[in-house]
Amino acid sequence: MTDSAVAPPALTWRTFFRALGPGILFAGAAVGVSHLVQSTRAGAEYGFAFVGVVLLANLLKYPAFRFGPEYAAATGTSLLEGYRKQGRWALWLYGLVTLLTMFGVQAAVTLVTAGLAIHLFGLSMGPLWVSVLLTLACVVLLGFGRYRWLERVGKVVVVTLTLTTLAATALALRHVQWGDAQFYPSREMIERPGTWLFLAALIGWMPSAVDVAVWQSLWTLERAKVARANGEPAPSRAIALLDFHVGYGGTTFLAICFLTLGAAVMQGQTFEASPHGFAAQLVNLYGQTLGDWSRPLLALCAFMVMLSTTLTVVDGFPRALSVLSQRIKRSELSATPDEQGVADKTYWAALVLLAVGALTLLGSFSDRMPAMVNLATTASFLTAPVLSWLNHRAMHGDEVPTADRPRRWLTVFSWVTIVAQLVFALFYLWLRSTAP
Repeated sequence: MTDSAVAPPALTWRTFFRALGPGILFAGAAVGVSHLVQSTRAGAEYGFAFVGVVLLANLLKYPAFRFGPEYAAATGTSLLEGYRKQGRWALWLYGLVTLLTMFGVQAAVTLVTAGLAIHLFGLSMGPLWVSVLLTLACVVLLGFGRYRWLERVGKVVVVTLTLTTLAATALALRHVQWGDAQFYPSREMIERPGTWLFLAALIGWMPSAVDVAVWQSLWTLERAKVARANGEPAPSRAIALLDFHVGYGGTTFLAICFLTLGAAVMQGQTFEASPHGFAAQLVNLYGQTLGDWSRPLLALCAFMVMLSTTLTVVDGFPRALSVLSQRIKRSELSATPDEQGVADKTYWAALVLLAVGALTLLGSFSDRMPAMVNLATTASFLTAPVLSWLNHRAMHGDEVPTADRPRRWLTVFSWVTIVAQLVFALFYLWLRSTAP
């Protein structure tokens, strides 16, 4: 149990803002491809027909994401320790899912960021080489600052993009033809080729891949270390949950904002396949609502939020893999003092593996951004039920204090979401198998 469980600090706005971090990092990881690309595409191609799908996707993943920081705050250990207590098979399963998705995820977010960088700075280099430079920049930043810089960059970027997106959405509402708006999919949309494939991609990263729940648990522990180093108590479970809900609620609302922007300004347009072509479309979307004066500022904001997403992904996968390697060997509660040094070496080895694998994949998809994004998001869609099930089992484990375990409504709701995710994944596989 955490120190905060022994003497929890008073839940005031001051203590909350000082503890704010993992929830903002979650928003930084989520408000990227799923929002800038997929939500905007949903609005542009289908209007408001998939608003319900976006809300449902966020609702169905809520328990799985919540259990990440909640488990860490309640037990003082990472979600991977919760997997270990279920059996090492759970760790190996998580490792397999991670290896199957991490290169596609990293490649997708880096490619979109590269497109924005090319458009913003007028670069003459191709997306692949810009992606190489971005990856190196993220590695250097993490090497110097690790969690502290990760959190600081995340806070600035998320707040800035939130304010600009809210302003753009408010001004875009006047362009919406409300009389013709349809808030559910028509039969023609459902029968349109590619609709179900797009839905799988949309749901896969809405609001983000379920893998991020493990990262949240690790970020929660890192935030507690920073607090203790500053002579402060670790954030309590109540503060950790408040931080999570701010981030999760904010990402859900912003997803609707981006869908609205797409429906209001870009409806009927075909998205560019090249990263820099899409970036130009995205900046024009803002510029048409706020005015030409806003284009450079908004291009910078969009680039910064994707850079934040790239940075959190570059940190998240290696951080999880380094802890995973240690949990396979021994329990987190019996870790030796020299384990941190070994974990650091594993972190950097995993980071190099991630960078090389993602950049290799980018060599084949650098000029086909939608295909790259769909590949990564669909993989996350198919693996979501497995990770949600592991998170559910961890949060209901014996190591979680009785008072901190989910209430009955949340337990039942968690099972409902797992079954729903599994049904959707099986339905998608059936569609692919029967497609001509």
